[in-house]
Amino acid sequence: MLKEYFEHIEFAYPRVLFLLLIIPVLAGWYISYANKMKATMRVSSIKSFRNTYSFKSKLRHIPFVCRLLAIACVILALARPQSHNDEKNIEGEGIDIVLCLDVSGSMLAQDFKPNRLVAAKRVALDFVKERPADRIGLVIFAGESFTQCPVTSDHAVIENQISQIDGGFLVDGTAIGSGLATSVDRLKSSEAKSKVVILLTDGENNGGLIDPKTAKEIAKSLGIKVYTIGVGSEGYATTPVSGPGGQVIMQQEKVNIDETLLKEIAAETGGQYFRAKDNQALSAIYHEIDQLEKTKLNITVNRRFTERFHPLALIAVGFIFLELLLQLTLFKQFP
Repeated sequence: MLKEYFEHIEFAYPRVLFLLLIIPVLAGWYISYANKMKATMRVSSIKSFRNTYSFKSKLRHIPFVCRLLAIACVILALARPQSHNDEKNIEGEGIDIVLCLDVSGSMLAQDFKPNRLVAAKRVALDFVKERPADRIGLVIFAGESFTQCPVTSDHAVIENQISQIDGGFLVDGTAIGSGLATSVDRLKSSEAKSKVVILLTDGENNGGLIDPKTAKEIAKSLGIKVYTIGVGSEGYATTPVSGPGGQVIMQQEKVNIDETLLKEIAAETGGQYFRAKDNQALSAIYHEIDQLEKTKLNITVNRRFTERFHPLALIAVGFIFLELLLQLTLFKQFP
Protein backbone atom coordinates (compact mmCIF):
# COMPACT_ATOMS: atom_id res chain seq x y z
CA MET A 1 0.00 0.00 0.00
CA LEU A 2 2.82 2.39 0.93
CA LYS A 3 4.67 1.53 -2.29
CA GLU A 4 1.56 2.28 -4.37
CA TYR A 5 1.14 5.65 -2.60
CA PHE A 6 4.66 6.86 -3.44
CA GLU A 7 4.82 5.27 -6.93
CA HIS A 8 3.24 8.26 -8.71
CA ILE A 9 4.20 10.95 -6.18
CA GLU A 10 6.51 13.91 -6.67
CA PHE A 11 7.34 16.58 -4.10
CA ALA A 12 6.76 20.30 -4.62
CA TYR A 13 9.50 21.13 -2.06
CA PRO A 14 11.97 18.22 -2.26
CA ARG A 15 14.65 20.08 -0.25
CA VAL A 16 12.46 19.80 2.84
CA LEU A 17 13.19 16.06 2.76
CA PHE A 18 16.71 16.81 4.02
CA LEU A 19 15.07 17.41 7.41
CA LEU A 20 14.61 13.64 7.60
CA LEU A 21 18.28 13.52 8.59
CA ILE A 22 17.14 14.68 12.02
CA ILE A 23 15.53 11.25 12.59
CA PRO A 24 18.79 9.26 12.96
CA VAL A 25 20.22 12.14 15.04
CA LEU A 26 17.31 11.96 17.49
CA ALA A 27 17.52 8.16 17.54
CA GLY A 28 21.22 8.33 18.40
CA TRP A 29 20.58 10.87 21.14
CA TYR A 30 17.84 8.69 22.62
CA ILE A 31 20.04 5.57 22.67
CA SER A 32 22.86 7.54 24.33
CA TYR A 33 20.48 9.03 26.91
CA ALA A 34 18.96 5.62 27.67
CA ASN A 35 22.39 4.14 28.31
CA LYS A 36 23.27 6.92 30.76
CA MET A 37 20.08 6.33 32.72
CA LYS A 38 20.86 2.68 33.40
CA ALA A 39 21.17 1.85 37.11
CA THR A 40 24.65 1.21 38.47
CA MET A 41 23.74 -0.20 41.91
CA ARG A 42 25.78 -3.28 42.89
CA VAL A 43 24.14 -6.26 44.58
CA SER A 44 25.53 -9.60 45.73
CA SER A 45 22.95 -11.56 43.73
CA ILE A 46 20.41 -10.82 40.95
CA LYS A 47 18.33 -13.87 41.70
CA SER A 48 15.53 -11.85 43.27
CA PHE A 49 15.35 -9.50 40.23
CA ARG A 50 15.03 -12.13 37.52
CA ASN A 51 11.23 -11.96 37.28
CA THR A 52 10.92 -8.16 37.42
CA TYR A 53 11.66 -7.71 33.66
CA SER A 54 8.03 -7.35 32.57
CA PHE A 55 6.48 -6.83 29.12
CA LYS A 56 6.17 -3.13 30.03
CA SER A 57 9.91 -2.73 30.13
CA LYS A 58 10.18 -4.44 26.76
CA LEU A 59 7.79 -1.91 25.21
CA ARG A 60 9.14 1.18 26.95
CA HIS A 61 10.67 2.54 23.70
CA ILE A 62 7.41 2.53 21.75
CA PRO A 63 6.37 6.13 22.68
CA PHE A 64 9.66 7.50 21.37
CA VAL A 65 9.35 5.44 18.15
CA CYS A 66 5.85 6.91 17.69
CA ARG A 67 7.31 10.39 18.11
CA LEU A 68 9.99 9.74 15.47
CA LEU A 69 7.42 8.39 13.02
CA ALA A 70 5.18 11.41 13.63
CA ILE A 71 8.09 13.77 12.93
CA ALA A 72 8.93 11.85 9.72
CA CYS A 73 5.33 12.07 8.52
CA VAL A 74 5.19 15.82 9.26
CA ILE A 75 8.40 16.39 7.26
CA LEU A 76 7.03 14.39 4.32
CA ALA A 77 3.77 16.35 4.46
CA LEU A 78 5.68 19.68 4.51
CA ALA A 79 7.49 18.62 1.33
CA ARG A 80 4.01 18.68 -0.34
CA PRO A 81 3.63 15.30 -2.04
CA GLN A 82 1.59 15.62 -5.23
CA SER A 83 0.29 13.49 -8.06
CA HIS A 84 -0.49 14.85 -11.49
CA ASN A 85 -2.63 14.15 -14.54
CA ASP A 86 -1.54 15.27 -18.00
CA GLU A 87 -4.20 16.32 -20.48
CA LYS A 88 -2.96 16.49 -24.07
CA ASN A 89 -4.65 18.70 -26.64
CA ILE A 90 -3.51 17.75 -30.14
CA GLU A 91 -4.14 20.13 -32.98
CA GLY A 92 -2.59 19.98 -36.40
CA GLU A 93 -2.82 19.82 -40.14
CA GLY A 94 -3.58 16.15 -40.67
CA ILE A 95 -3.32 13.92 -43.71
CA ASP A 96 -6.10 11.74 -45.11
CA ILE A 97 -4.77 8.21 -45.59
CA VAL A 98 -6.37 5.04 -46.92
CA LEU A 99 -4.74 1.71 -46.12
CA CYS A 100 -5.42 -0.59 -49.09
CA LEU A 101 -4.70 -4.17 -48.02
CA ASP A 102 -4.60 -7.38 -50.08
CA VAL A 103 -6.52 -10.18 -48.28
CA SER A 104 -6.30 -12.85 -50.98
CA GLY A 105 -5.53 -16.47 -50.13
CA SER A 106 -1.84 -16.07 -50.91
CA MET A 107 -1.57 -13.56 -48.04
CA LEU A 108 -1.71 -16.57 -45.71
CA ALA A 109 1.73 -17.67 -46.93
CA GLN A 110 4.09 -18.32 -44.04
CA ASP A 111 7.28 -16.65 -45.26
CA PHE A 112 6.26 -13.93 -42.74
CA LYS A 113 5.53 -14.85 -39.12
CA PRO A 114 2.92 -16.12 -38.54
CA ASN A 115 1.80 -15.22 -42.07
CA ARG A 116 1.75 -12.22 -44.43
CA LEU A 117 -1.76 -11.07 -43.50
CA VAL A 118 -1.22 -11.05 -39.74
CA ALA A 119 2.15 -9.31 -40.18
CA ALA A 120 0.51 -6.65 -42.39
CA LYS A 121 -2.26 -6.10 -39.81
CA ARG A 122 0.26 -5.62 -36.99
CA VAL A 123 2.33 -3.01 -38.77
CA ALA A 124 -0.84 -1.23 -39.95
CA LEU A 125 -2.03 -0.98 -36.34
CA ASP A 126 1.35 0.43 -35.25
CA PHE A 127 1.21 2.92 -38.13
CA VAL A 128 -2.26 4.17 -37.11
CA LYS A 129 -1.13 4.67 -33.51
CA GLU A 130 1.71 6.91 -34.70
CA ARG A 131 -0.65 9.22 -36.67
CA PRO A 132 -2.92 10.82 -34.01
CA ALA A 133 -3.90 13.87 -36.11
CA ASP A 134 -4.65 12.04 -39.36
CA ARG A 135 -7.92 10.71 -40.74
CA ILE A 136 -7.47 7.10 -41.83
CA GLY A 137 -9.64 4.67 -43.80
CA LEU A 138 -9.33 1.00 -44.69
CA VAL A 139 -10.00 -0.81 -47.99
CA ILE A 140 -9.46 -4.54 -48.48
CA PHE A 141 -9.32 -6.43 -51.74
CA ALA A 142 -8.94 -9.91 -53.16
CA GLY A 143 -10.84 -10.75 -56.38
CA GLU A 144 -13.00 -7.71 -55.56
CA SER A 145 -12.65 -4.72 -53.25
CA PHE A 146 -14.53 -3.61 -50.16
CA THR A 147 -14.44 -0.53 -47.91
CA GLN A 148 -13.82 -1.94 -44.45
CA CYS A 149 -13.86 1.51 -42.86
CA PRO A 150 -14.42 4.98 -44.38
CA VAL A 151 -11.87 7.70 -43.70
CA THR A 152 -12.30 8.67 -40.04
CA SER A 153 -10.56 10.52 -37.22
CA ASP A 154 -11.84 7.93 -34.71
CA HIS A 155 -8.75 5.78 -34.40
CA ALA A 156 -10.42 3.32 -32.04
CA VAL A 157 -12.79 2.40 -34.88
CA ILE A 158 -10.09 2.00 -37.51
CA GLU A 159 -7.90 -0.06 -35.15
CA ASN A 160 -10.84 -2.33 -34.40
CA GLN A 161 -11.56 -2.78 -38.11
CA ILE A 162 -7.93 -3.64 -38.87
CA SER A 163 -7.96 -6.24 -36.08
CA GLN A 164 -11.08 -7.86 -37.55
CA ILE A 165 -9.63 -8.35 -41.05
CA ASP A 166 -9.72 -12.00 -42.05
CA GLY A 167 -9.12 -13.88 -45.28
CA GLY A 168 -11.90 -15.66 -47.15
CA PHE A 169 -14.41 -12.82 -46.88
CA LEU A 170 -14.08 -11.81 -50.54
CA VAL A 171 -13.91 -13.76 -53.79
CA ASP A 172 -10.32 -14.94 -54.12
CA GLY A 173 -7.97 -13.28 -56.58
CA THR A 174 -5.86 -10.13 -56.75
CA ALA A 175 -7.80 -7.13 -58.05
CA ILE A 176 -5.18 -4.41 -57.60
CA GLY A 177 -7.05 -1.99 -59.88
CA SER A 178 -10.33 -2.39 -57.97
CA GLY A 179 -8.59 -1.98 -54.61
CA LEU A 180 -6.83 1.20 -55.72
CA ALA A 181 -9.97 2.62 -57.39
CA THR A 182 -12.04 2.07 -54.23
CA SER A 183 -9.32 3.73 -52.12
CA VAL A 184 -9.22 6.72 -54.47
CA ASP A 185 -12.99 6.97 -54.30
CA ARG A 186 -12.76 7.21 -50.49
CA LEU A 187 -10.45 10.23 -50.88
CA LYS A 188 -11.91 12.09 -53.85
CA SER A 189 -14.07 14.41 -51.70
CA SER A 190 -11.36 14.97 -49.10
CA GLU A 191 -10.38 18.57 -48.36
CA ALA A 192 -7.05 17.62 -46.78
CA LYS A 193 -3.96 19.22 -48.29
CA SER A 194 -2.33 15.82 -48.57
CA LYS A 195 -4.11 12.59 -49.61
CA VAL A 196 -2.31 9.26 -49.53
CA VAL A 197 -3.03 5.61 -50.37
CA ILE A 198 -0.77 2.87 -49.01
CA LEU A 199 -1.40 -0.18 -51.19
CA LEU A 200 -0.01 -3.53 -50.03
CA THR A 201 -0.15 -6.69 -52.14
CA ASP A 202 1.73 -9.94 -52.66
CA GLY A 203 0.66 -10.81 -56.21
CA GLU A 204 -0.16 -9.85 -59.76
CA ASN A 205 -3.41 -8.27 -60.92
CA ASN A 206 -5.70 -11.04 -62.13
CA GLY A 207 -9.23 -9.86 -61.37
CA GLY A 208 -11.60 -6.98 -60.83
CA LEU A 209 -13.46 -4.71 -63.20
CA ILE A 210 -10.97 -1.84 -63.21
CA ASP A 211 -7.53 -1.93 -64.80
CA PRO A 212 -4.74 -0.86 -62.36
CA LYS A 213 -3.43 1.72 -64.83
CA THR A 214 -6.87 3.30 -65.10
CA ALA A 215 -7.07 3.52 -61.30
CA LYS A 216 -3.57 5.02 -61.30
CA GLU A 217 -4.63 7.76 -63.74
CA ILE A 218 -7.65 8.62 -61.56
CA ALA A 219 -5.42 8.89 -58.50
CA LYS A 220 -2.98 11.04 -60.44
CA SER A 221 -5.71 13.41 -61.64
CA LEU A 222 -7.01 13.89 -58.09
CA GLY A 223 -3.56 14.57 -56.63
CA ILE A 224 -3.57 11.39 -54.56
CA LYS A 225 -0.13 10.01 -53.73
CA VAL A 226 0.16 6.21 -53.77
CA TYR A 227 2.80 4.26 -51.86
CA THR A 228 2.98 0.64 -53.00
CA ILE A 229 4.38 -2.30 -51.03
CA GLY A 230 5.14 -5.73 -52.43
CA VAL A 231 5.26 -8.41 -49.72
CA GLY A 232 6.83 -11.83 -50.13
CA SER A 233 10.18 -13.56 -49.95
CA GLU A 234 12.21 -14.70 -52.96
CA GLY A 235 11.41 -17.97 -54.71
CA TYR A 236 8.76 -20.11 -53.02
CA ALA A 237 6.73 -19.78 -49.83
CA THR A 238 4.73 -22.30 -47.79
CA THR A 239 1.06 -21.51 -48.44
CA PRO A 240 -2.19 -23.16 -47.23
CA VAL A 241 -4.43 -24.18 -50.16
CA SER A 242 -7.70 -26.08 -50.44
CA GLY A 243 -7.24 -29.75 -51.25
CA PRO A 244 -9.67 -32.55 -52.12
CA GLY A 245 -12.85 -32.55 -50.00
CA GLY A 246 -12.19 -29.03 -48.70
CA GLN A 247 -9.11 -30.17 -46.76
CA VAL A 248 -6.45 -27.52 -46.23
CA ILE A 249 -2.98 -28.64 -47.26
CA MET A 250 0.36 -26.81 -47.17
CA GLN A 251 2.36 -26.54 -50.37
CA GLN A 252 5.12 -24.44 -51.87
CA GLU A 253 3.78 -21.59 -54.01
CA LYS A 254 5.93 -19.34 -56.19
CA VAL A 255 6.16 -15.70 -55.12
CA ASN A 256 4.87 -13.56 -57.99
CA ILE A 257 4.78 -9.81 -57.42
CA ASP A 258 4.18 -7.42 -60.31
CA GLU A 259 6.90 -5.02 -59.25
CA THR A 260 6.86 -3.23 -62.60
CA LEU A 261 3.22 -2.26 -62.13
CA LEU A 262 3.66 -1.28 -58.49
CA LYS A 263 6.68 0.87 -59.30
CA GLU A 264 4.77 2.57 -62.11
CA ILE A 265 1.77 3.37 -59.90
CA ALA A 266 4.02 4.82 -57.18
CA ALA A 267 6.26 6.81 -59.51
CA GLU A 268 3.47 8.45 -61.50
CA THR A 269 1.45 9.49 -58.43
CA GLY A 270 4.42 10.91 -56.51
CA GLY A 271 4.79 8.00 -54.10
CA GLN A 272 7.42 5.28 -53.72
CA TYR A 273 7.57 1.51 -54.15
CA PHE A 274 8.91 -0.72 -51.38
CA ARG A 275 9.67 -4.45 -51.24
CA ALA A 276 9.24 -6.31 -47.95
CA LYS A 277 10.77 -9.78 -47.69
CA ASP A 278 10.24 -10.34 -43.95
CA ASN A 279 8.51 -8.89 -40.88
CA GLN A 280 11.34 -6.52 -39.99
CA ALA A 281 11.50 -5.07 -43.51
CA LEU A 282 7.73 -4.53 -43.56
CA SER A 283 7.81 -2.71 -40.23
CA ALA A 284 10.71 -0.54 -41.44
CA ILE A 285 8.77 0.37 -44.62
CA TYR A 286 5.76 1.66 -42.70
CA HIS A 287 8.12 3.60 -40.44
CA GLU A 288 9.78 5.17 -43.50
CA ILE A 289 6.41 6.14 -44.97
CA ASP A 290 5.50 7.63 -41.61
CA GLN A 291 8.63 9.78 -41.80
CA LEU A 292 7.98 10.78 -45.43
CA GLU A 293 4.41 11.89 -44.76
CA LYS A 294 4.91 14.18 -41.78
CA THR A 295 1.96 15.81 -40.07
CA LYS A 296 2.15 19.28 -38.51
CA LEU A 297 1.16 18.90 -34.87
CA ASN A 298 0.68 21.37 -32.04
CA ILE A 299 0.57 19.48 -28.75
CA THR A 300 -0.44 21.37 -25.60
CA VAL A 301 -0.03 19.58 -22.28
CA ASN A 302 -2.06 20.75 -19.30
CA ARG A 303 -0.77 19.28 -16.05
CA ARG A 304 -3.15 19.21 -13.10
CA PHE A 305 -1.71 18.60 -9.63
CA THR A 306 -3.51 16.95 -6.73
CA GLU A 307 -2.22 17.42 -3.18
CA ARG A 308 -1.46 14.13 -1.39
CA PHE A 309 -0.19 15.33 2.00
CA HIS A 310 -3.47 14.67 3.86
CA PRO A 311 -2.84 10.96 4.60
CA LEU A 312 0.62 11.76 5.99
CA ALA A 313 -0.78 14.51 8.23
CA LEU A 314 -3.44 12.14 9.56
CA ILE A 315 -0.84 9.43 10.20
CA ALA A 316 1.33 11.95 12.10
CA VAL A 317 -1.66 12.93 14.30
CA GLY A 318 -2.33 9.22 14.89
CA PHE A 319 1.23 8.57 16.07
CA ILE A 320 1.14 11.63 18.38
CA PHE A 321 -2.17 10.47 19.83
CA LEU A 322 -0.80 6.96 20.33
CA GLU A 323 2.28 8.32 22.13
CA LEU A 324 0.15 10.46 24.48
CA LEU A 325 -2.19 7.55 25.15
CA LEU A 326 0.69 5.26 26.10
CA GLN A 327 2.29 7.92 28.27
CA LEU A 328 -0.97 8.54 30.16
CA THR A 329 -1.87 4.87 30.60
CA LEU A 330 0.62 2.03 30.23
CA PHE A 331 3.74 4.12 30.92
CA LYS A 332 2.24 6.64 33.33
CA GLN A 333 4.70 7.64 36.05
CA PHE A 334 3.40 8.26 39.52
CA PRO A 335 5.17 10.67 41.88
